[in-house]
Amino acid sequence: MSAIPSNLVLAEKSVPRYTSYPTAPHFSANVGTETYEAWLAALPVTTRLSLYLHVPYCRELCSYCGCHTKATRKAEPLDGYAEILAREIALVAEKTPARTVTHAHWGGGTPSMLGGQRLLGLTDALRSHFAFAPHAEFSIELDPRYVDGELVDALAAGGITRVSLGVQDFNPHVQKAIGRVQPLETVARAVDLLRRRGFAAINLDLMYGLPHQREEDVIRTAELAASLKPSRLALFGYAHAPWFAKRQSLIESSALPGAAERLKQANVARKTLVDLGFVAIGLDHFALPGDRLAIYAGQGRLRRNFQGYTTDQAEALLPFGASSIGRLPQGYVQNAADVGSWRRAIESGRFATIKGAAFSRDDLARAAVIERLMCDFSVDYGAIAEEILGDDAAFDAAQPDLSQLIREGVATQEGRRVTITEAGRPFMRLVASAFDAYLPTRAARHSVAV
Repeated sequence: MSAIPSNLVLAEKSVPRYTSYPTAPHFSANVGTETYEAWLAALPVTTRLSLYLHVPYCRELCSYCGCHTKATRKAEPLDGYAEILAREIALVAEKTPARTVTHAHWGGGTPSMLGGQRLLGLTDALRSHFAFAPHAEFSIELDPRYVDGELVDALAAGGITRVSLGVQDFNPHVQKAIGRVQPLETVARAVDLLRRRGFAAINLDLMYGLPHQREEDVIRTAELAASLKPSRLALFGYAHAPWFAKRQSLIESSALPGAAERLKQANVARKTLVDLGFVAIGLDHFALPGDRLAIYAGQGRLRRNFQGYTTDQAEALLPFGASSIGRLPQGYVQNAADVGSWRRAIESGRFATIKGAAFSRDDLARAAVIERLMCDFSVDYGAIAEEILGDDAAFDAAQPDLSQLIREGVATQEGRRVTITEAGRPFMRLVASAFDAYLPTRAARHSVAV
């Protein structure tokens, strides 16, 4: 690999992950239930849909986690949540003529906490209200510690086509530090159960930048993860944000690797996985060469949304469950984060939308530039500005921010085409941030760039 930029100040800058634009801190209450209902009604019947269903429950909470979730071991909260989720599915279907589903994803939390019976019931509800395309992808996130034969049978019966297992790290001292102890044997057993039941599309999620994690720990985790032969891997940088996720305050900041070490960890993990035969995709994903994610990346068709990098080409993403976010052609919508508010809204027969963002033409153009940078490492921002705004010079104001990154070796520029260098790929969020019109206008705390 080529040398990395020497200025580690870049790695410590705070920037969004750009799974959306505008990003979530810039959503406002100007978009509410009436707006969402109008946007749903305006969707053409031919609209391809993606569905996201959020389950904010886990058996226990991991100290590194920043998701909207809470711990429970009781059946009652899960029964109640599943009941309201079914009502929300019916409510959304009633308000829109769009029916064709090409992607659906269960996220959390730990969505498999619902158990096989509840998951099957909700899957039946989805299929009774929407029409799943013949080759629709239907995925779910799983905690490998709680994968058993009964759950796997239910997932197969429900038509799940892809599963994602949260691994994070395979080293005992790191697992102890993050409150998630799961030996390699536990994950391998889950993978074996899934494969025996016919699941070929298996993802593993890994992390770097964790407390007490060293370079050799990251290499070992990458090698062991690859030995399980997943079709995809994701490698996320731990985002320490105790002001947002209070449970992260259990992690001592002094135990976290610094900017230089995080950068080394990101690069060495990337090199390890590439050397083991995986294709590096975007900022933090890896896939086998024959996987559709790798194929779409090679064709310039890769997309990026709240689930990360995806092959999802749907025109609208509809959210279900507390805190879930959706994207329609007109803008973003987000449900109430707390389960009580979400439940009361659905019980009263209205959506639980509490905020969002209506797109301007400038938003759409900047979103397109940022997405192509994050997916393709290169973009002709002048061509996009000309196509959407009728002005190829509309984003020339980004030049000062780009100039610094070009001097640091993070990117190159020819005319209005910006290309992220091989060494600059860990810093791609900084390049994207040069086109973010909202970032300078409102203070928002984000994770570090690498």
